[in-house]
Amino acid sequence: MSLNVKAFACALGIIWGGALCLTALVNVAFPSYGLSWLQLAASIYPGYHGPGGPWDVVVLTLYGLVDGAAAGALCAWLYNRLARPKRA
Repeated sequence: MSLNVKAFACALGIIWGGALCLTALVNVAFPSYGLSWLQLAASIYPGYHGPGGPWDVVVLTLYGLVDGAAAGALCAWLYNRLARPKRA
């Protein structure tokens, strides 16, 4: 059985982007929530400068969508390559 690379990429992009978005939104309401994780994200994603206002939430969410989709595509592709039946 092989994985659908596009579907897996979309699913992981939505999950990772959603997780980052949710953390950033809760951080706007409760500034101590997820602070270390958001600071880590600021060190990884250029253009995202850490916890802040609505624009930072949008930037982080877009980064999460793209990053998650790329990771999902890579994982599904690698799985499909490794799960191929051996030729006799």
